[in-house]
Amino acid sequence: MNRNKQRDINKYNYQGKYTNEKTRDIPFHTMTVEETLLYLNTSLDGLTDEEAVIRRAIYGSNVLEESKGKSIIVMFLEQFKSVMVIILLVAAAISGCLKEITDTVIILAVVIINAALGVIQESKAERALDALKKLSVPYSKVKRNNTLVMVKTGEIVPGDVAYLEAGDFVPADMRLVESVNLKIEEAALTGESVPVEKFTGVIHEKDIVAGDRKNMAFSGCSVTYGRGMGVVTSMGMNTEVGKIAGHIAKAESEETPLQEKLTEMGKYVSVAVIAIAAIIFITGMLKGRELLEMFLISVSLAVAAIPEGLPAVVTIVLAIGVQKMSRQNAIIRKLPAVETLGSTNIICSDKTGTLTQNKMTVTEVFLDGEIIPANSAFHGQGQEHEHEKSFIPFIEIMTLCNDSKVNPKPGMEDEIIGDPTETALVHFAASKGFSKIGLEEIMPRINEIPFDSDRKLMTTINKRGETYMVLTKGAPDMLLKRCGKILLNGEVVPLTKSHIEKVEEANGRMAAKALRVLAMAYKEIDSIPGSISPENIEQDLVFVGLTGMIDPPRPEVKDAVNVCKQAGIRPIMISGDYKDTAIAIALELGIINDDRKAITGNELDKISEELFENSVEKYSVYSRVSPQHKVRIVKAWKKKDMVVAMTGDGVNDAPALKTADIGVGMGITGTDVSKSVSDMVLADDNFATIVTAVKEGRRIYSNIRKVIQYLLSANIGEVITLLVATMLNWSILFPVHILWINLLTDTFPALALGVEQADRDIMTRKPVKSGTSIFSGGLGTSIIYQGFLEGLATLFAYYTGIALYSPNVAITMAFATLGLIQLIHAFNVRSGLKPVSSVSFASNKYLLVALLLSAFLQVSVIVIPYMNGIFRVTPLNPAQWLIVGAASLSIVPLVELAKVIQRTFIQEK
Repeated sequence: MNRNKQRDINKYNYQGKYTNEKTRDIPFHTMTVEETLLYLNTSLDGLTDEEAVIRRAIYGSNVLEESKGKSIIVMFLEQFKSVMVIILLVAAAISGCLKEITDTVIILAVVIINAALGVIQESKAERALDALKKLSVPYSKVKRNNTLVMVKTGEIVPGDVAYLEAGDFVPADMRLVESVNLKIEEAALTGESVPVEKFTGVIHEKDIVAGDRKNMAFSGCSVTYGRGMGVVTSMGMNTEVGKIAGHIAKAESEETPLQEKLTEMGKYVSVAVIAIAAIIFITGMLKGRELLEMFLISVSLAVAAIPEGLPAVVTIVLAIGVQKMSRQNAIIRKLPAVETLGSTNIICSDKTGTLTQNKMTVTEVFLDGEIIPANSAFHGQGQEHEHEKSFIPFIEIMTLCNDSKVNPKPGMEDEIIGDPTETALVHFAASKGFSKIGLEEIMPRINEIPFDSDRKLMTTINKRGETYMVLTKGAPDMLLKRCGKILLNGEVVPLTKSHIEKVEEANGRMAAKALRVLAMAYKEIDSIPGSISPENIEQDLVFVGLTGMIDPPRPEVKDAVNVCKQAGIRPIMISGDYKDTAIAIALELGIINDDRKAITGNELDKISEELFENSVEKYSVYSRVSPQHKVRIVKAWKKKDMVVAMTGDGVNDAPALKTADIGVGMGITGTDVSKSVSDMVLADDNFATIVTAVKEGRRIYSNIRKVIQYLLSANIGEVITLLVATMLNWSILFPVHILWINLLTDTFPALALGVEQADRDIMTRKPVKSGTSIFSGGLGTSIIYQGFLEGLATLFAYYTGIALYSPNVAITMAFATLGLIQLIHAFNVRSGLKPVSSVSFASNKYLLVALLLSAFLQVSVIVIPYMNGIFRVTPLNPAQWLIVGAASLSIVPLVELAKVIQRTFIQEK
């Protein structure tokens, strides 16, 4: 090593007593790989678990810091920003000056309690949304104890050796130590969308921008091609992207379309309520009522009736629902997806791993012109059999042209990490006595052309003695086009039309059994060409044979497909496999009932865009498709005004996932890139989980409608009560009554309605059309007439009290009725347009507790001597309570009768 360079390293080397700050501005790109490893006190074997723990204690977590959230005090003070609350406080102050001390104290107390509940509600929503961020924890592949393992990205430390492959996000800034056709898109950092080709050599210029440091990989950028390894140099806020993040304020939370609509609706309702409050004030004054009394009543009504808290309640309901989804393996990354799920019409699903178990096992092979059962044809290594001369090259290709990693487990079966198809091949070879590790020592990989979904091939170049072997595996139809010879009984002969027909027949027979088929080929070369490309390397190959693997359907998927059909959702299978294989699985699962509904990617290419948009409804199975076909499928369905969910796991699936209304990433097999653009990630890669998520999305949407119905009908009831009473010159309620009822009914009962269980028929209803108003399906009508009924029942109680008793008793009866009728009305709301008896009384324990507690508090302020004096009400006798009870309970039969009329009207439509 250069002596001056050694001195430079020693200058920075703190013998392990360093912090992340000390690695922040070191020019690692000017160091060799060896110098970088020495500086970071690590090796290509990676850190030990003990070293990683120590370094994490020094460095902290590999995360970008976010600005601190609002404090409790700030949240509390923000509750008083509303103009109406400020006016109410001013009015209370004026009331105090006029020595109306009791009213002043009660109004202030109610306002402060309301503010405290607002803080609880807001902080709960914040905590729920923060919890959502923790649901999708990213993992990265690093070497620990010289073994490749998956660790949480946040636990990576400088000195870790990380493994990168196509589809991964770079977990931290790193100096590359290995690069095989590695290309990384750095648009997130540099704005340049063209992927940068990486290398491991030294760059001598010290002061250059990040985009020119081509031997470095930077946190947050995505690997688009090839693979590589790097030693972590900086993490968290000391990465290049961290330096930028330090100057950026925390982004505002994303509002869902529904929340935006409700906020907008709230503005219009606020204007209407303020106008009505003004009418009440003016009318009261014209009727000779006191100025302060009418002012307080009008302002109290405005404060109570304006649904300011509705968006917050909706946020909490959404967030709680999302947390429940995560426990069912559906991780929602973007809150608007919850609303969209309930409207899903089409679910386009990958076959492998989502509809099937992704547990591949080699069951048949095609060698020397015949199909042979895998479990009986071949014996251990060294034992002769009739296909031995073809079998050994066959095994070498499937084992060496393979990115699986083998972790030896002394005394146990070796752990094989990788793609299920590739691990199945390694397991098969191992069962025949061939070790991947042993073969790699004899024939080390020198170069490669990674798999991509357009070529449907993967090639490696391995050194054998003085020559090189080109080993290729992939789709039989694609590989055959690149072969000019065939290996038969150990002899290489020209590939004839007869041979091709035999291979295609074997491929068809295997595919008809729902086997996934891969072909193997090779060629020998004397030297490695200057340009490693498919055009140069994947030509004039020698065809060797086929493997047939089975990946059985998941047992729960068939039921999930049936549920989809009952729910008006159409399941679509998308597969890279052959048409026969895809049809066999689709028939078994009930996705199709005949093969006319299947189409291949090649057939799709021959259909014009216009014709496909008109005929897309004919097809439920797509085979041999590329990611570009997925985008076409999504767009065609969207042109039909359908809400489309699309699954994807590869880098190239990102456009389709973005185009779909709901992009569904795979938590197990999915790449970081595909997961990052998804709206939802399946932790178990299971189609049935999508259906469960759709059900949950429908439940959440249904419950939000119930919350809206409950709150707005209560607000209309209060407005009607005060408006009519003022017109009749009745002094029906005091300001404190309005504020108290609002306090009781708008918080805990509303939240409890948001966690209602799903209706029994929720997955037999047709999806809600995208763009449909939240007030559709009779909800708007229900809110208006139910609000009127609540107001009329309250006015009836007051009128009865005036007619039979006294003004004080009448006011108390109206106060009791308005509070209790709103609580009882929650049972009407639970059942929607169905009879109230259709929902179990005890199925929502949270609602029962909330209603009983609220009712207890409402009754308490009337019956407890000290409290009734403060609230200016009088104790009621049994007869009076009977009238209040009858008036409050009347909402149930009256609404039931109206529901019968609504159901009849909707059926006729």
